[in-house]
Amino acid sequence: MNLNDRILEIRQQQRIKKAPNNEPAAVWTGKDLLQGEITDTLTLIFKTCGCWWGIKGGCTMCGFVYDRASTPPSAEDLLQQYEKALERSSGLQEFIVKIFTSGSFLDEKEIDAQVRETLLNKMEADERIKKVIVETRPEFVTEDTLASCTEVLKNTGFEIAIGLETSSDLIRKRSINKGFTYAGFSRATQLAHEKGVTVKAYLLLKPPFLSEIEGMNDIIDTIDDIVSLVDTVSINLCNVQRGTFVERLWERNQYRPPWLWSVVRILIESKKNHPDLVITSDPVGAGSKRGPHNCRECSHMVADMIREYSLTQDIAILEDLNCDCKEEWEKVLELDGLTFGCPIKS
Repeated sequence: MNLNDRILEIRQQQRIKKAPNNEPAAVWTGKDLLQGEITDTLTLIFKTCGCWWGIKGGCTMCGFVYDRASTPPSAEDLLQQYEKALERSSGLQEFIVKIFTSGSFLDEKEIDAQVRETLLNKMEADERIKKVIVETRPEFVTEDTLASCTEVLKNTGFEIAIGLETSSDLIRKRSINKGFTYAGFSRATQLAHEKGVTVKAYLLLKPPFLSEIEGMNDIIDTIDDIVSLVDTVSINLCNVQRGTFVERLWERNQYRPPWLWSVVRILIESKKNHPDLVITSDPVGAGSKRGPHNCRECSHMVADMIREYSLTQDIAILEDLNCDCKEEWEKVLELDGLTFGCPIKS
């Protein structure tokens, strides 16, 4: 049984949560950088028919596929999802809209082209919205799809966000099962920039089968590789989502989420190497057993400092962080390559 078949077997054992099709899967507000300034954000996860790759099996760590609708939503459902999400922006003066679909906003099987145009027209007409960021797989980044967006968003910034995860095709295939190549990502970024569209790359720290130090070095190497291809890098720290291949490994004590100290070192080193590149991270689930963590005493504090750095791009915030567990993390870096994939300490 290959990796994708194993992931698909796990998927088929899970249930899709039933919920009204005219309500988004999730909505929340936050902060991000816009041309160097801290700006409010509205993040919306559309409930669509789901990521085509995830339905076929998909990525080892991704549980977002379970947020898809049990029956395909109609055009009116999707428009109502947006209107309900927009209610959360009532107190915002100006903001960035981040659109996720648990798949690809540019995949017309998820978001019909006409619906996409209608949604973007609504965003263009809202003078509070300064930028629209949409997540997509690279295969859907074409001249036609980009033109259909930029022709509407004449006065609003537009960015595509792609989950590259790593510049290593071997790791992306054998560890993450991502289903596309670095060459495909590179093509998409070049096409986007030709059309005046900015690009964000999501990278994944410590997918399965990598030791802590291998995961760290992979992210540092990847940032070096893609610095000329992207405008922003966002480092996602792998967490244990339900109904995933990673969860199966974690349940057998064969996987530990990354240490927060690892991303601190990555951010300091990579920002020093590439001071003009915006490099961010938001450690989701930090401090929990399923999320990235250090010890109980410092996990939440370190995670907060990582988020503060992400909004300021000031590595001085990170350089003096310390805790007794930092020595333990350093010892893990020395030893966990000898444990054949089993974590030294959970």
